[in-house]
Order: sequence, then structure tokens, then C-alpha cells
Amino acid sequence: MADFTNTRVWFITGSSQGIGKAMVAALLASGTERVVATLRNPADLADLTAKYPPEQLLVLQVDVSKTADIDRAFEAAEEHFRRLDVVVNNAGYGVLGELEAVPEEVARAVFEVLYWGPVHVMKKAAKFFREVNPPGHGGRILNISSSGIGSVYPGLSYYSSPKLALETTTEAFSRELPPQWNISAVVINPGAYNTNARHSFLQAPSLPEYPADSPIAKVRAHADHGFLIGDTEKAAHAIITIGGEKGVPLKLQLGTDAWASVVKKAKTILSDAEKWAELAHSTNIDGVVTEEAIAQQFERF
Repeated sequence: MADFTNTRVWFITGSSQGIGKAMVAALLASGTERVVATLRNPADLADLTAKYPPEQLLVLQVDVSKTADIDRAFEAAEEHFRRLDVVVNNAGYGVLGELEAVPEEVARAVFEVLYWGPVHVMKKAAKFFREVNPPGHGGRILNISSSGIGSVYPGLSYYSSPKLALETTTEAFSRELPPQWNISAVVINPGAYNTNARHSFLQAPSLPEYPADSPIAKVRAHADHGFLIGDTEKAAHAIITIGGEKGVPLKLQLGTDAWASVVKKAKTILSDAEKWAELAHSTNIDGVVTEEAIAQQFERF
């Protein structure tokens, strides 16, 4: 029987399909990793539970929109493995539709899964890393965001908004953590991948006021026939790699499409800032603000 003593333990949400399941499969196949795989329907991992022993794989039914489910999952992970090394917030789905067209209850449900669920997972992970793992052992949180943060497409307001909120929360959270805890967090922006996960998008009926050639109509067509360049298994291995690297970035893009999207947005923001610099500076109190003072302000925290 294989000895998994002191091997890393991963906690992965949304492991039923796509990158999540690919990660679970790759980690288990390595023979040197253990996994807590959470998902709404455990039967989706029947092929893996039949192949790998409980000493290596723990499958838990979790709906990340329910904090009680998340709490029970971390309790089960503690009882089963007594440690966690990497926590991956991967669960999610989206909704496509005009801002006016998506019912509020539908939009709020997306926020529960894409924002509040991952936030609760982050809080539980930090507590686990700090109080269950040996002092200073720490751990890493990987939050799966989207390349859509770079180029926010029409019709994805209720998908991109919670993703962006999670990114900014992750950044603030990372800067709150005392270095001695050895806890870190990384935001991962994957591009488009040809997986079943691409179908995890609800589509709200278009409002009749919007013409057939509206911007969102083009997005709907793209959603059905999009240019998908990502290899799911390669993405899974890249995420596994970043789970153990030192000196990781706050944000990492996976796929040339994701990388290009972020670079394009960064250049646009910088260009606009330079173009409107004079107007921006014109609102300062006379003689009070200097570039040196502003630089010092940013370096305080």
C-alpha cells in the first residue's frame, strides 16, 4: 500500500467537470498527492472513487452557496487528512443576458456561487492553515477567476462583476496576512477551454427592445461558436505547478487569449490615464500634493 504520509493535500471545489476534474485526476495520477474533491453530485467522480483509495481521495457533496456545506467539508478534511496545503476555489457558473434582462434573483444566485461562496472558503482555509496545520506551515489559496476580467463582454455583467469582486478581495486579503503565517493567495485568469464547463452558462431571453444586431447578439453567437484555444489538461497541470511555486504573482493568466486580454486592458487604462492626466491633477488642493507624497502614501501599506 502506498504511503501518503506528509504528501500534500488539495481541497478543490467544483471538481465535477472541466479544469476542476482535470486537476483532481492529474493530482491523483501523480501518486504523490491527496485530494479533497467537492462538488454538488459526487456520482460525477465515480470513475475516480473506484480507482483511488480513501487514503488518497475524499469526495464530498458541497454546494458552495451554502456556508454549512463548506463548514462541514473543512471539518471532514481535518478529520480525514489532518492537513491542507492548497485550496482551489473553482466552482462556478454564469449567466448571459442584458443587464435589464436578467432577473435579480438569478443575478444574486450567481453572486452567491462566484463571490460569497469563495470568500467563505477563503476564510475557512485561512483558519485551517493557521490553526490545524503545524505553526508556520501555512498554505496557498488559488482563486479561479476569468479572462473576461480583461475584456468585459456585453451580457456578462453578472458574471464578470463577482469575479472582479473576488479578485479585489483576494488582493486585500493577501495584504492582510502576517508573513509568519506563510499563507498566500493567487488569482488565476483562464482563457477559453473546450470543456463541459463552457455549457455552465444560463442564458436569459433577450429583451425585444434590443435589435438583432446589438452587441450582445454577437456575444451570444460567439458563445455558441467561440474560438477555444485552451487545453484543459495543460491548464490543470499549470495550476498544479503554481500551487507549489515560490514567489508567485498575485494574478496569473492561462492561455494566450487570457494573457492578451489583460495586457490590452492594462495598456488602455494607462493610455487613458496619461491622456486625461491634466484634468485628474486639476482637482488637487493648490500646493498640497506632490508626486513624492503620493508615492509615500502608496508605500505605507
